Amino acid sequence: MPDFYPRLKFRSMKSLGKNSGFRVLLQKMYLSERPWCKLTHPTLSHMKEAPPEAAQEHFLSEQDESYVVFYFSVKMGEFCEKFKPPMPRYVRGTAFHYFKRFYLYNSVMNYHPKEILVTAVYLACKVEEFNVSMQQFVANVQGNQERATKIILNNELLLMQELQFHLTVHNPFRAVEGFLIDMKTRCNSVHSVDSFRPEIESFLDSVFLTEAWMIYAPSQIALAAIIHAASRQKQNLDSYVTESLFGEQGEEAILHIIT
Repeated sequence: MPDFYPRLKFRSMKSLGKNSGFRVLLQKMYLSERPWCKLTHPTLSHMKEAPPEAAQEHFLSEQDESYVVFYFSVKMGEFCEKFKPPMPRYVRGTAFHYFKRFYLYNSVMNYHPKEILVTAVYLACKVEEFNVSMQQFVANVQGNQERATKIILNNELLLMQELQFHLTVHNPFRAVEGFLIDMKTRCNSVHSVDSFRPEIESFLDSVFLTEAWMIYAPSQIALAAIIHAASRQKQNLDSYVTESLFGEQGEEAILHIIT
């Protein structure tokens, strides 16, 4: 396992329980030397090549892989949070998109999440025009920076290919700003709209660890974040949502949107 990334702190992942089980997953991923463990891409036919009694012992299940992807998604968030110069939130959002979409079609047993993690962040910086040089980027990576540079450059084209070169990502941040501006002008029942921002940011950080952004439109996620922030501050947005936003849609449409 590469040693130039931020050191893993298993105790920080309460959802994975005590780290012994997660270490077993990592051992399955990278320590097996069985001849039929030479993985193929992208069909994961290695599961069929292995003897039935050995497949469960030496390979990860779908749920196991989701745990691993979730874990490294959290590590990506920590990496972006500590990045210097400070990274805009929309760059972080795009990086999460790339990372999760890559593992929709690939296995963590084929491609190490650590390598795809930094590659996704680097590609997101370029696509979102957050101008950092490679030297500046790898300065944020612990350990062998020359090795990190080679890994990023070797995986960049692979990542774009697996994303089918669909690199434009519509994050919910612009929609959030639009809603906040609209609330300042049309929602008299809410005081200090800007006080919602910490709760909104926390909500969106949590959403990026899930698959919700692959199911719902950015505007829906943005509205959910604002409603969540309002509820945490015990402010009511019902009249704003049902009258100002969806008043012309009719009751049936509003019920469909809410449920």
